[in-house]
Parts: sequence; structure tokens; C-alpha cells
Amino acid sequence: MKKLYILTLNLLCVAACYAQEHNMSANYVAPTDELVKTKLQNWQKLKFGLFMHWGTYSEWGVVESWSICPEDEGWTQRKGPYGADYNTYVKAYENLQTTFNPVKFDPDKWVKAAKDAGMKYVVFTTKHHDGFSMFDTKQTDYKITDPKTPFSSNPKANVTKEIFKAFSKENFMIGAYFSKPDWHSKNYWWPYFPPKDRNVNYDPAKHPDQWQKFKDFTYNQIGELMTDYGKVDILWMDGGWVRPKSTIDTTVDWQKAITFNQDIDMPRIAEMARKKQPGLIMVDRTVAGPYENYTTPEQQVPDKPLDHPWESCITMGNSWSYVPGDKYKSANEIVTLLIKIVSRGGNLLMNIGPGPDGDWDPVAYSRLQQIGSWIKVNGEGIYNSTSVAPYSEDNIYYTKADKGNTIYAFVTSAKDQVTLPASITLHLQDINKVKNVVLLGSGKKVKWKADKGTVNITIPAALQTGSGLTQAAVFKVQY
Repeated sequence: MKKLYILTLNLLCVAACYAQEHNMSANYVAPTDELVKTKLQNWQKLKFGLFMHWGTYSEWGVVESWSICPEDEGWTQRKGPYGADYNTYVKAYENLQTTFNPVKFDPDKWVKAAKDAGMKYVVFTTKHHDGFSMFDTKQTDYKITDPKTPFSSNPKANVTKEIFKAFSKENFMIGAYFSKPDWHSKNYWWPYFPPKDRNVNYDPAKHPDQWQKFKDFTYNQIGELMTDYGKVDILWMDGGWVRPKSTIDTTVDWQKAITFNQDIDMPRIAEMARKKQPGLIMVDRTVAGPYENYTTPEQQVPDKPLDHPWESCITMGNSWSYVPGDKYKSANEIVTLLIKIVSRGGNLLMNIGPGPDGDWDPVAYSRLQQIGSWIKVNGEGIYNSTSVAPYSEDNIYYTKADKGNTIYAFVTSAKDQVTLPASITLHLQDINKVKNVVLLGSGKKVKWKADKGTVNITIPAALQTGSGLTQAAVFKVQY
């Protein structure tokens, strides 16, 4: 029966990641705290990070949290043996806590794969909208370390702490994903009323005591993460409908549905969090203002550079959470995404969903290995780079070294094996004299001629099809 349930829901998970795209907020407000500004600048140089959505929902192979949300959307549908009745479904969903036992959990294995792939920071879902805490919170028993959860007896039961510790050892920046809404909390979805949609199910203005309890619950959970889990660099907060009503953008469809003022007192949270973690980058997604230190276009790449720090969060497969048989992007697709994003001045946060056994799909490891092989040859054009006009032309994308006079031209390929044309023309603005042009990873010279910002590169026949390069070729132009 359980296997049938997984199969019937898989297609919904595939569709979900596209249906839940988040609009970026406008009117960016730059931070004023010098420590935050410095950390944000350092984060912008890292370019490539690992995202992980993981929770009890991985057992069923269903979309993370959303199937318990009483909205009639494609990604909230309930199928399988419990799907006919909402309350029965939610009870069965929450009962997953009693069977969740990811015995193959080994964060050191993840660190090695991510590091070899060239990733430099990690963001982990400490708690998604369903409220199940993947850390040892004292605020609720709906958590991985509660005795009701089989994995609680494992020495590594506090998975958030283990993940942060393992990645910190390899000098990754550490990010804590945290959902502001909590659909398990009796102070967010108050049992006195049935839940109506993703929002709080009562008017906080009418029941201020109830809302204050939820604010304190949120404050205390974030306080725990900032206190007991080592160095935390990024607090990545999701669930943008929990926001002051004055910040609602009525041009965005999903924000039009926010009925109540859900002000969670972000100034209070920020003051506490940054006292415990000086320089903490805060990402209050889609809520423009002093607590959205960078924006997060989801499953998309901006057409042009943005005037502020940003990161595209994109799934390696089709779903954010684990889905059996998920279709993963090819290494070529991922490298191309990374190049496009970096050419526009952003970072790529690539998501991999661990399975119910506590490990990734073998395909994910294979993709990371392939990406790492490419990064080892061409990473100098990725890290510590900035965008530079004309940014891109056809299948050529440009970056500029943060220091020195060097531009990198990435020639993307439709196939894993790179085939180069007989000649390539680069149009580089404001460059009068070129000193040298090198094809990274080839070990062979190419002929070039430069004139007032135009660089014509002639590629020998042997290099056109026999370079041995994969995913994308990179020309290093020094001027």
C-alpha cells in the first residue's frame, strides 16, 4: 500500500517545483552593518552552493509540506490511501514521525561530494512549513530527536548540528533554512478553527495573545539555531506570507491572498540573531527591506545582471524533496546554469533532496563528480568574479576577475563533449589592448587578433573536435 502511495504522488512532486516559483521583491535595501556587508561580499564570491530539502515527507516521496495545505493547487493535491479525507491525511502525514529512520545519514559523505564539485556553502532545511524540526528544539516534540522518532536513538540524530559541523570543518559558509509559517504549531493553525489556506487561520489582531505565543515560539527556535549549532552565516527564511501587511506587493498573485497582518517582529529576531552570530546574512525572502540581504529568484535565471546581491535556487532534479525516479538535470545543463548565473553576477544554490534512508540518489553523486571535473579546469573564471558587459552573446557568456585585468569567455555546448568552431569573435567593451588569449585546459595555443574591443580567435582543427573539453570551453583573455 505504501509503495502504491508513493507512485501515485510522484508526478505531483515533479510539477510542484515549477508551480511554486517565488517572485523576487523589488526595492532592495542594502545593509548598513559593516560586518554584514563584509560577509555578504564574501558570500558573493563563492558562486556555488548546496541546498537540501529533507524531512519526513521524504518517506512518501511527496512534495515537501504542501500536501497538508488546504488549497486547491496542483502541488497541494492529496492522493493515495489517505487522500480522500483531509483530517485522515494530516494524521497519517504527521505519523510519519514514528517511522522516520534515515540510518544511512552520513554528512561527511555529502561534504566530500559537494567540496569536490566546487560548492562553497550549504543551506539546510532545519524546518519546513509542516513544522517538523530537523534539529533538537526545546519548543516542540514534533522533531527528529523526539523519542517517537526511531532515529532519535542514533548518535547523529540532531542532523542539523551534524551537517553544520561537518561542512564547517571544510570551511563552507553555513546557512539555516527556516520556515516562518509552522502548520503544526497550535499557535499558527489554531485548532479552534480549521486551516483555510497557507496563512494563519485566525486574525492576529483579534487574538493578539495567540499570535504573541507564535512570535515567541519562532523567536525561541531561531535563538536555538543561533546558539547551539556553531557558526551560522546565513538565516534563510521562507514562507513570505508571514509578513507585515504593509509589505504586501499587490502586483504578486500569491501575496494578494494574504488577509491578515502576520508581523513576526523581524527587528527583534534580527537583533537577537546578530548578537549571537555577528555579521549574520538574513534572507527574509520576498519581504523587501533591511532583512532581505539578498534576493532569491526560484527556478529561474534573470535575463540581465541585478543591481544587488542575488542567488538562484534551482533543483538538480524536478522536485525540491526526494522523489523516487526523479529526473536529474545533466551535468551539461547544470554547468550551463552556473555559467549563466555567474555571468549575471549571481550565485547558484543547487538543491539535492536526501531520501528516507538518509542518502542521496547515486545520480546526484555522479552529477557532482562531473561538475567537479569541469570546475577544476575552469573554476578560476567562476569564483571571485563579477559580471562584465556585454554579459553574453549567443552561447558565449562573460565574467571578469575580481582583481587584475582578466576576462573569461565561456562557450557553452549543447552536448557533454565540446565541439568548437573554426573561429570565435568576442566583443569586449572598453578594452583597447589584449595581451594574451588562452583556452583553459587545452595546453595548446590559439591564434588571436584584437582590435578596439573585438577579439577574433582562430581555433586549430585539432582543437575543434579533439580538445577533450566537456560542458563548456573557457577562453581566458588578459588585457
